Amino acid sequence: MATQEMAQERPDGAAPSPVAAADGAPRRGGRRPTLAAVAELAGVSLKTASRVLNDEPNVATATRERVRASAQQLGFRRNAVAADLARGGSSRLVGFVTGDLANPFYSALASGIERELRRHELQLITTSSDEEPDRERSVTEALVERRVGALVVTPTSTDHASLQTEIDSDLPVVFVDRPAQGVEADTVVLDNRGGVRDAVTHLLAHGHRRIALVGDVSRLWTFQERRDEFVATLRDAGIEDPSRYVRDGAHDDTLAHAFVTDLLALPEPPTAVLTANNKITVGALHALRDRASARPDASPVALVGFDDFALADLLDVTVVGYDAVEMGRQAASLAVSRREDPDLAPRMVVVPTRLVVRGTGEIAGPGSA
Repeated sequence: MATQEMAQERPDGAAPSPVAAADGAPRRGGRRPTLAAVAELAGVSLKTASRVLNDEPNVATATRERVRASAQQLGFRRNAVAADLARGGSSRLVGFVTGDLANPFYSALASGIERELRRHELQLITTSSDEEPDRERSVTEALVERRVGALVVTPTSTDHASLQTEIDSDLPVVFVDRPAQGVEADTVVLDNRGGVRDAVTHLLAHGHRRIALVGDVSRLWTFQERRDEFVATLRDAGIEDPSRYVRDGAHDDTLAHAFVTDLLALPEPPTAVLTANNKITVGALHALRDRASARPDASPVALVGFDDFALADLLDVTVVGYDAVEMGRQAASLAVSRREDPDLAPRMVVVPTRLVVRGTGEIAGPGSA
């Protein structure tokens, strides 16, 4: 009759040894089975067990089957990252630090990254900075410590010099949506200025002279680009004080609702609003609905949103659109190519935008013919 080794209390008060079952597999709550345990159960050397479980050649079929059966019996799981690194390769895991997991834009980015990585037998790990610089640094460091094979970051910090050591060590690092600060690296961004220029020119053509811009937090590069182009386009059109209706800090739809409500309550309110991202557009739509309910006789306000979003077509919202999935795919492609050739010069990819005309951006202003 088979005997069972029981956990023994240790006199020094340390934790007891794990309980092992008769078949050699640890009971629930025990330690994870090791490669050495597999080798011992199969009656082979540690090196032979490693070769079998890493699918290396030149192992007898009977031995291979015995090792695999032992691994299955013990519930052994191979450490793929350690195996790749031990063979002189790099991890097949790619880390992605997003700005905000709740924003559909980042879901689309992750989808594009994952689809491209899958083609190269790489896997994606996603985490979020919540647009907080300190958290971005901590999650980035955690991914690097776990020896990811590449890193894709949507930066919110204003200093990325700490990643220079990793870049110099040939870790592929790609920044997406915003460029890095303090390092030169592969980058994928939108044509932010072109998209805003198209939107403002469109509103001007429909007779609007009092145009507002409601944007995200001012330290974000994307908002800075969109704000600067907004002001420049209005100035070129002869608008005095083009920053008059610019508001920043609307990081969610609740704040956006408050900002747009305040703008529309001014003695000379804007007749058109450009929102700098999809969440702000949602908040603006709520504010415009509330205004229409409270003042049904008031002139309608035109709206153009930067970023497309779900149901925008059903709500007839004119937007500055682009292919976010393709943006993610481009970022992954840069990471893959840099894994293959670390000596490439840093590259910048600019993804085009397009104005999607649906109705809200075509509401005529007081200056229309």
